[in-house]
Amino acid sequence: MRWEEVLSSTTAEPPEITPNGSLVSLILVYLGDFTTMTKPAFDCVVVGSGNAGSCAAIAAKDAGCRTVLLIDKCPASWVGGNGYFTAGATRTAHGGLPDLLPLVHNVPASSDLASKIDIDPYSPEDFIDDIMRVGDNKPDAGLVKTLVENSREGVQWLADRIKVPFTFSFNRQAYVVDGRQKFWGGLALSVEQGGKGLVEAHQKALVEAGVEMWFDSCASELIREGGRIKGLAIEKKGERLVVETPSVILACGGFEASRDLRAKHLGDHWSHAKVRGTPYNTGDGLDLATRVGAKLFGDFTSCHSTCWDFLAPADAGDRTLSNQYTKSGYPLGLMLNAHGKRFVDEGRDFRNFTYAKYGREILKQPHGAAWQVWDSKVTDLLRVEEYGDGITRKIWANSLEELGEKLESDGLGRREAFLQTIAEYNSAVQAFHLQNPTRILNPAIKDGLSTQSEQASLSVPKSNWALRIDTPPYLAVKVTCGITFTFGGLAIDPNTAAVLDNDGMAIPGLFCTGELVGGLFYNNYPGGSGLIAGCVFGRKAGKEAGKFVSR
Repeated sequence: MRWEEVLSSTTAEPPEITPNGSLVSLILVYLGDFTTMTKPAFDCVVVGSGNAGSCAAIAAKDAGCRTVLLIDKCPASWVGGNGYFTAGATRTAHGGLPDLLPLVHNVPASSDLASKIDIDPYSPEDFIDDIMRVGDNKPDAGLVKTLVENSREGVQWLADRIKVPFTFSFNRQAYVVDGRQKFWGGLALSVEQGGKGLVEAHQKALVEAGVEMWFDSCASELIREGGRIKGLAIEKKGERLVVETPSVILACGGFEASRDLRAKHLGDHWSHAKVRGTPYNTGDGLDLATRVGAKLFGDFTSCHSTCWDFLAPADAGDRTLSNQYTKSGYPLGLMLNAHGKRFVDEGRDFRNFTYAKYGREILKQPHGAAWQVWDSKVTDLLRVEEYGDGITRKIWANSLEELGEKLESDGLGRREAFLQTIAEYNSAVQAFHLQNPTRILNPAIKDGLSTQSEQASLSVPKSNWALRIDTPPYLAVKVTCGITFTFGGLAIDPNTAAVLDNDGMAIPGLFCTGELVGGLFYNNYPGGSGLIAGCVFGRKAGKEAGKFVSR
């Protein structure tokens, strides 16, 4: 039996261990009656069942918390928060291929494949620079330093303690160049089955550790007495129960699934963005914490948002297709809006340094939509997971004129402008090639193939991977904005993950991790940083919670 098949199991028996030692995964779900049971007490309560909350709960158990409760307002069938909807990409500082090989399950160290992989070392300085660079030097230096310096230990802990099945992300972060797998952008690790595999590993580890889990259980009030956390009020099926606990770890995400809060903080047009992940991240943690004096912190005006399939569901992710609605192939082609105009530099940087902000740019376009366009020179390089048959609606044409006609019926308002934009782009690419005849496409590096030269330049350049769109058949895919998580959150102590009040003092017994942490990302985000941040600060929160057991 797979773990997904028992998510709604009503058993409260201990997990069964099969003869070969493998765990038949069960989720222990509280099914009692709030009106008849006595007031329960736990050494630690974690709010949120995603990657960050799961890391915190396991760390709390390891730190001496005898009883740990993990709650989530979602039903058990929605376990995992936004982590379930990721590709499992996990960014860490590392020493290159020899350092990462022992972590992965898909490449034996002595294999022929291992000898054909190029992964450059990614130093802590590189990692810090990427976060600060894409965040316009606004991220909190203390948070960034703590995240980066603990990242490698964090992935080792995930592999050893949680048994996360890490893999090399060949299909996402590498291109074959001269017969070798060339990884790019500092990111190499993913998880087998993506977010689904990550959540499965967490659920097994939680059950084995004896963490109790209640679903359909909404945290409604933090109980603070004498300045300290003393309990948590929980609502379930219309009943209210106060759980006694000396420590609460908030890991319940941001406000991206709330149309009202998106409009309030990000702008009215954000009410039209599509929710990539869980529909249950509606800002509850912000409300809970600020009612006991917590300080809001970070960038409340932007978020992680990406190119998302136009036909994807509006208000929640699809738990089957999940991250496959992402449309990240734009660096190899062009993006044009309904007026037939380009609006971003598709080749400004590696995809994992631009994808989290280009969704925002699409949302600004007419009707909040755009089309990604390629010719046959590069369509084989598009990820099957995102662009395969049955995953997205693809518009093929044997000429650019035919493509323009088909896009007109799909919402393109100015076919002539569309054709003129591509013609001007092709001319600029050709002018660059004549000036730089030895430059060739290399998608594993920033190859400098550009639209800018002495003979021609575009007002919206393409800085890398610029090839003429001139070889049929042509492909177009309609995209919109998918919001992943919000950047504004709570202020925490970088060393303890303790939530800070408006005077900068820690609120005793209250901790925070995951997407609810404010100040770590501004305006943009290096791909794969979210999962490792949840791990690093989740572990710190759990460890500190253990210190409150005997107080």
